[in-house]
Amino acid sequence: MTGETHQEAGPRGLASALVAGGALSSDWLPSFKAVPRELFVPDRIWPGIADGTRQSPVVHRSQDPEAWRRAVYSDIPLTTQWDDGEHRGDGLGTTPTSSNSMPTMVFSMLRDLDVRPGDRVLEIGAGTGWNAGLLAHRLGNPNVVTVEYDPAVARGARENLDRAGLSPTVVEGDGRFGWDQGAPYDRLIATCSLLEIPPAWLEQTAPGGIIVAPFGTEYGGEQIVRLTVDDGASASGRFTGGSAFMRLRQQRTDRPPFEDYLHGRAWPADGVGSTTTLAPPDTGEWFRQFVIGISVPAAFWRAERYEDGAYTLWLYSRDTLSWASVDYERDRTEFEVYQSGPRKLWDEVETAWHWWDDQGRPGYDRFGLTITPNGHTVWLESPDNPVPLRA
Repeated sequence: MTGETHQEAGPRGLASALVAGGALSSDWLPSFKAVPRELFVPDRIWPGIADGTRQSPVVHRSQDPEAWRRAVYSDIPLTTQWDDGEHRGDGLGTTPTSSNSMPTMVFSMLRDLDVRPGDRVLEIGAGTGWNAGLLAHRLGNPNVVTVEYDPAVARGARENLDRAGLSPTVVEGDGRFGWDQGAPYDRLIATCSLLEIPPAWLEQTAPGGIIVAPFGTEYGGEQIVRLTVDDGASASGRFTGGSAFMRLRQQRTDRPPFEDYLHGRAWPADGVGSTTTLAPPDTGEWFRQFVIGISVPAAFWRAERYEDGAYTLWLYSRDTLSWASVDYERDRTEFEVYQSGPRKLWDEVETAWHWWDDQGRPGYDRFGLTITPNGHTVWLESPDNPVPLRA
């Protein structure tokens, strides 16, 4: 997600930018003012930069209070934990695992949630507690429950909410199972990326209730989906925009090492060579990864980069039985491909890309998701037109 800093390092400047961008609606403005973001941001943060998937160096409130305040009141995500709390020191960790989300994303998702007076809301992923605080101000403390898996993060959220004078229920537990003691809920919102929507969420949402969640693919790409629950086992709805949240911890996927695919043999081992005219960069944009990932399940990619913008795109199947490589060089129109295993992974990716191209390159607003007891189906335009699977 994109973001920018603002000339006025304060809530008024951020509010103006969010209103102008269409994220902050008039009905949420009183909560924005009453629940200031700074009460939910720790003294040590790693501010996000432009694309929302990278972090800049640490900022300490005690050492540079102006830079800290400028970051807090900028439309950027703020990383607050690395590596599930195992990271030490002020440098960048390996993987960000908790944050205070980008304000545009926070208020866009709250807009999608479309809460009404008296609604009961379940949030999955408390983080710093800001989102739960906004909901509690709008709906009342008794109507908001937030579930957080990490004990230290849950403790921090409670402390932040106490400081803001708010007391929604903060549950330390596995968000996949929701919190049935408070069910049924009229609304459910997740602040973590998902490969599949847990069944408990549908069961605990009242018929006609709304679920708003970031839905991604193992290959890459992620979109916010807004689902209307039918009967506790089924739900359907459209995607509303792009996102880049941290994955629900229990749905993280392993990435086997390169050696597991070549089995000690030198590349290209038993790979079969061919060529393609589809340039690898054409498949790499975030939304295109999402479309490809829907069609090409149980697969992921890595890039091995060289000088002058050249790189090798590596494709892998999760079961380690198939791989592919595509060599990209600038100013070329044909690219060398090698593929090995029962799945021809580049062929699958290329077919998925051409399907999307043949449909007129539709955007997120033409896609939707339906969940039934039989699984998850992403569709184009309507539920009776599912995106074809390539594997």
